[in-house]
Amino acid sequence: MKTILKIAALSLLLGCSGAPDLSDETLSDRELNLEEFFEGRTVARGQFQDLFGTVKRRFDVEIAGSWDGRTLTLVEDFTYSDGGTEQRTWTLRKTGEDSWVGTAPGVQGQATGTEKGDTFNWTYQIDLPGRDGSTMRVDFDDWMWLLSDDRLLNRAYVSRFGVPLGEAIILFEKKR
Repeated sequence: MKTILKIAALSLLLGCSGAPDLSDETLSDRELNLEEFFEGRTVARGQFQDLFGTVKRRFDVEIAGSWDGRTLTLVEDFTYSDGGTEQRTWTLRKTGEDSWVGTAPGVQGQATGTEKGDTFNWTYQIDLPGRDGSTMRVDFDDWMWLLSDDRLLNRAYVSRFGVPLGEAIILFEKKR
C-alpha cells in the first residue's frame, strides 16, 4: 500500500510540473544565434538538483567555441565541486535558419535543436559518466534563454525512461 501511495504522490507531483514550449510568448526582442554567442571563450556555472530540489552536484565549465560558417565546435571543460573533471566536445551543425543537429561523445544518435527569438531548445539522449566509473543513459530537454548580449540561462530537464530525475541549471557568460 505504501508503494502505491508513493507512486500516486509522484504522479500527482509530475502532473503539476511543466516545461517551456517554443510557442510560449517571448519576453524580449533579442535574437539568440548560437554561433555568435558561443564563438570564442564562454564560462558557465551550474548545478544539478534532483526531483525534490536537493542540490546533488555543482560545476564550473570553461568553453572554447569555434565557428567555421557551418559547424560550431564547443570544447567544454567541466570542474565539479567534488573535484571531478570531464571534457566534452560538441560538434553542432546548422541545418536551417533556426535548426541545428549535434553530436558529442556519449550522445545517442544526434541531438536536435531549434532557435526561436531569444530561446533555444535542444533535446538528446546521452550516457553520462558516474563518479564510480559507470554510465547512466538519460534524456535531456535543454532550454536556453538569451538574457543579455553576454549572458545565457540554461535549464535542462533530465529524465530516464520517461521518469523525471531532476534539472540542471546553468548560467553562461560570454567572455570578450
